[in-house]
Amino acid sequence: MILSISLWLLVAVLILWILLDPVSRISRAIFEVLIPLVNQKPIDLKNKFGEWAVVTGSTDGIGKAYAKELANRGFNLVLISRNAERLEKTKSEILTISSNIQIKLISADFSKGREVSVEIEPHLRDIPVGILVNNVGKQYTYPMYVGEVPEDELWDIINVNIGAATLMTRIVIPGMQKRQKGAIVNVSSGSELQPLPLMTVYAATKVYLRSFSEALRVEYNKFGITVQHLTPLFVNTKMNAFSHRLQVSTVAVPDATTYAKNAVATLGKIDSSTGYWAHGIQAFFTLIPPVWIRTKIGEMMNQTFRKDYLKQKNL
Repeated sequence: MILSISLWLLVAVLILWILLDPVSRISRAIFEVLIPLVNQKPIDLKNKFGEWAVVTGSTDGIGKAYAKELANRGFNLVLISRNAERLEKTKSEILTISSNIQIKLISADFSKGREVSVEIEPHLRDIPVGILVNNVGKQYTYPMYVGEVPEDELWDIINVNIGAATLMTRIVIPGMQKRQKGAIVNVSSGSELQPLPLMTVYAATKVYLRSFSEALRVEYNKFGITVQHLTPLFVNTKMNAFSHRLQVSTVAVPDATTYAKNAVATLGKIDSSTGYWAHGIQAFFTLIPPVWIRTKIGEMMNQTFRKDYLKQKNL
């Protein structure tokens, strides 16, 4: 009798253990969707974090749109990107919309590695950075097997996607700690939700950002520093130009401006989010199947995008 009860208890514990992870993941996804809808009261981000914001990868896509949204909220900006000409153009565009703010420019190529942080640090030394948006990223040219990806491209992906966020955080976080306020926004990718064949290295670097954000939050929460981890799914930007399917804006694939407006509105409300309500719903359904199924779906999806690119290239 006792043995029978013990076996049933063991079975019950095993079932609970098996179900706990997916239930936890799905619950978090639901929470991410509901919080921005329930709590729509805007937050005074300048008062909460400070008057200056730094945005990396700020001349295109999500970074540029995020910078514009912060400018609309009255933030002074430090824009960082590798192309000086495009930085000046972006500055002019933003000042046309928000003429009463200050904008500083830093031209830096994060693919060069550690030496870039040495160049950037003096420019930020006397600026009380309230928000750092680690947005700069490097994607595959198109879905490829690891053996096909040029070695230089692999190093660029690793240096930009991992090194830039880590080193930029290291530069600004002592000042935030001293002032007892600030926010680090790490822009990751939905590719982190499962291993992603044909974008293997890119997806792996985004898993690093998630782990980095979660640990950083625990380290610095007691100093009044907010660490937000954003996981956007597909956004209509040049980064996804390898497929025509991702170059048409829809509710599921928003343009960068729509995404950024929604993402900025979640800052200070939720620490981990897709940043956009429709992406939150997509993440909910994505997380229901076990990892092996998600991985297989990811492979099939990237095979389709790969064919799109190769067909377009051969036209």
